[in-house]
Amino acid sequence: MATVENLPSTTQERPIGFGRLKRKEDARFIRGKGNYLDDIRLPGMVHGAILRSPFAHARILSIDTSRALALPGVAAVVTAKDLETLGLAWMPTISYDTQAVLAGDKVRFQGQEVAFVIATDEYIARDALPLIDVEYEPLPAVVNARKALDPDAPLIRDDKTGQTDNLASATWEAGDEEAADRAFAEADTVVTRDIIYPRCHPAPLETCGMIADFNPQTGQLNIYNGNQAPHAHRTVYAQVAGLAEHMIRIQTGDIGGGFGNKVPIYPGYVCAIAGSIVAGAPVKWIEDRSENLMSTGFARDYVMHAEMCSKDGKITGLRVDAIADHGAFDSTAQPTKFPAGFFHIVCGSYDLQASHVKVKAVYTNKAPGGVAYRCSFRITEAVYLVERMVSALALEMGVDPIELRMRSFIAPEQFPYETTTGWTYDSGNYAETMRVAMDIAGYDDLLREQAEKRERGELMGIGVSFFTEGVGAGPRKHMDILGLAMNDGADLRVHPSGKAVVSISAQTQGQGHETTFAQIVAEELGIPPEDVQVRHGDTDRSPYGLGTYGSRSTPVSGAAVAVVSRKVRDRARLIAATMLETRPEDLA
Repeated sequence: MATVENLPSTTQERPIGFGRLKRKEDARFIRGKGNYLDDIRLPGMVHGAILRSPFAHARILSIDTSRALALPGVAAVVTAKDLETLGLAWMPTISYDTQAVLAGDKVRFQGQEVAFVIATDEYIARDALPLIDVEYEPLPAVVNARKALDPDAPLIRDDKTGQTDNLASATWEAGDEEAADRAFAEADTVVTRDIIYPRCHPAPLETCGMIADFNPQTGQLNIYNGNQAPHAHRTVYAQVAGLAEHMIRIQTGDIGGGFGNKVPIYPGYVCAIAGSIVAGAPVKWIEDRSENLMSTGFARDYVMHAEMCSKDGKITGLRVDAIADHGAFDSTAQPTKFPAGFFHIVCGSYDLQASHVKVKAVYTNKAPGGVAYRCSFRITEAVYLVERMVSALALEMGVDPIELRMRSFIAPEQFPYETTTGWTYDSGNYAETMRVAMDIAGYDDLLREQAEKRERGELMGIGVSFFTEGVGAGPRKHMDILGLAMNDGADLRVHPSGKAVVSISAQTQGQGHETTFAQIVAEELGIPPEDVQVRHGDTDRSPYGLGTYGSRSTPVSGAAVAVVSRKVRDRARLIAATMLETRPEDLA
């Protein structure tokens, strides 16, 4: 139960959402009463473990599972050949590529899934892994994205008909190349930089896993899985397993962090589903930390060549040529219509004369992925590039980096403003925002301190960054994930007792949804947040929606909750007006 601070009296104005609250969900978390995936035990459940490749690139010559099958407690060892008979050897990615569930012809990254062991407990399953004998023929590997398109680079995706190079998708461009060339020809200062944003990993506290429970009598597939987009996952599983979506139910309990890492569909999930079909029992698979780091969705990994120019003291042009390393399969978890996500927001907050952006996505012998880790779909990469370039340009011009930004910001009277790469900004006052930030940081004092230290031979740097970010991903104009709309829904029921239950399609991974959405309902209906229960994470009970990532939960799902709450309030006002024999508009 939530503890409400500063409850309003009848004479004071009620704070929005009933003021500050202690998070409703924290009562169970701080007492160790959370319900995470590994806490779930089903009758007759068996356990899975995955054998992974030690090679980044190698042909598979043979797989012998006899020794593993002889180990007491091992029920089955599943290989690519077994999955082929079930039609589950390959699965679609949410970026319109295909990915091997288990490697059959060859392995394409170190840590790729090769075999799936099913045993009576997780320890026996893992003990069986080294008993599987795999004969590999090592092949040259591509680990540098800049070398992926070399004429002599080994072909990674020879499974794809017509694939002759390591280009993962057609080169994508935004902006006007000719206009950008003119801006650079007319410029008085030009800087060039090669910028590498290396691969990093979200590393959620709880790793990925699944419990799959297939009922052969009814054809019902029940899935327990901590993921960030349950309804989108259900659609993919329906495509992979050939089941109707209404025969698949996904339930997500508490999730120990996501950070984009739990948006993609991983082969281990499909193995658990196939294992349940083969074994006729619930199958639990949970990866360890090493598996999570070596095989699941990463972030960043952009190699960028950038040029920026200025004329008469103002930034005028930007050119970017980027290589996106997508790993062995294109399974980037970004639901935009643009192959490079929102990277073309790279113009930032500046009024540029022209810009041109070109992005090539390549295959390498690395784990696949690409997730929105602490950003919205490649915005971090774009911000890092443009702000690095502005600072480099200021250094070349010999001006203060803030002064250059101030001269180049989009002015308030220019809004709504369309950037040279096609984004529309609705409003902003960037110069004033920068001035406030400078006052808070004490920028003038920092400059004096820097000058004093340099006189003493000490080094002191002052970092400056200013960026525009896109959050609340939802409009179909820009968003698409397997043809699914980026909408979210909410269902609200108010019981005769005055208690309310709101069901949402967003999926919390620790953000505090049970408190936030209860406050929205409370604000609209005037009931305490402690009287509002928030339900989520069950595709049979929650409304359809595209989940939680890219800072979209409150802007999109929160908006849905506000709208449905107002509809309930308006309906209640009509009923009350009838009972009180008055007009609805006369009621508060």
